[in-house]
Amino acid sequence: MFGEGLTIGIVIAAAAADSINPCVFGVLIFLIAFMNRVFKTRRMMLVGGIFYTAVVYATYLALGFGILKITLNVGISQFFYTIVAIIAIIAGLLEIKDYFWYGKGFSLQMLPGAAKRLEYYTTKVEAMEVKHPAYLFLVTALLGIFVVLVELPCTGAPYFAILGLLGAGDYTQAVPLLLLYNFIFIVPLLVIIGISYFGTSSERLESWRKEHRGLMRLGIGLFLIALGVYMIYSII
Repeated sequence: MFGEGLTIGIVIAAAAADSINPCVFGVLIFLIAFMNRVFKTRRMMLVGGIFYTAVVYATYLALGFGILKITLNVGISQFFYTIVAIIAIIAGLLEIKDYFWYGKGFSLQMLPGAAKRLEYYTTKVEAMEVKHPAYLFLVTALLGIFVVLVELPCTGAPYFAILGLLGAGDYTQAVPLLLLYNFIFIVPLLVIIGISYFGTSSERLESWRKEHRGLMRLGIGLFLIALGVYMIYSII
């Protein structure tokens, strides 16, 4: 046990729920198509995809450590715990809503204008026709950081809930659990990159994502509600 009843199983389940978010898949599939064009070869695309995933891992991890440090140092861990429990339940209801009425009304999504901004950045890079690998990797790193930040409204609920649970315990115990959470989070990204490397087009991947995005939302929503209720129950 860690913190207020937090187990490794809960951490893994939350990370798995977070990782299957259609927002994450959609952006990655778009970037795979972009990397296929600018990196020219499948091998370079694979390296670029793995590098992008590593940047996502590092950025998401740094964000988690930063939030956890602030809540512990300022002494608001109990308040943060309560707030994220409520957010988890509300986010879960919104996710379930999207299973039945996808995109109708308010939905958890990237920051407004982020998708167009991402497309603009990638178009600019392609227009430059830059062939120097170091430059392309730098751009890939910047895109990874940008994507993590703009995706937070869409993907952050499970992560914030786990950070709330970790904040109820000891910081030193939280470190390996955050490392584990973020590793589980990037596993599906690595799988998609591998599938693309072995010949599946980004168009087929996007078609699969659209076909299953409702189920993804439903799974995430049910888990978030269960986690939020569990957190509220632990407070009571």
